[in-house]
Amino acid sequence: MTEEKVYPMTEEGKEKIEQELEELKTVKRKEVVERIKVARSFGDLSENSEYESAKDEQAFIEGRISTLQHMLQNVEIIDSSKTKEGVVALGRTVKFKELPDGIEEEYIIVGKAESDPFEGKISNESPIAEALMGKKVGDKVSIETPGGAMDVEITAVD
Repeated sequence: MTEEKVYPMTEEGKEKIEQELEELKTVKRKEVVERIKVARSFGDLSENSEYESAKDEQAFIEGRISTLQHMLQNVEIIDSSKTKEGVVALGRTVKFKELPDGIEEEYIIVGKAESDPFEGKISNESPIAEALMGKKVGDKVSIETPGGAMDVEITAVD
């Protein structure tokens, strides 16, 4: 028997997924059904690009709904209070400076499902997070990234 994948995420991330699911089920699903009805009225479905496009979108929406429902059924809320204070862990914000130039970066370490590097949220499965997990302020870490190795020093963990 295969083990169900667990999706670690913050309470905020879970709420965001619940909102997306609700939007897909109550708004997007109805919109695409209406598009299919309109496209059918154009006649011959074999050469109807509007119909094909709407059916493709419907398949995407239904797939996304299924994925989100699965994630919510297997969610594990991150509780960073259960980890040692000052140690890099899921749900914690970590600040570090690149060595030797001192460029500072800050990230919140979250589960893969809610990662968004543009919002400063990186997946616990990313090379940076994997290298930093379990480390504390003052630790120097060498991180292997797709762009090459970088050395950092952790300056804060919240």
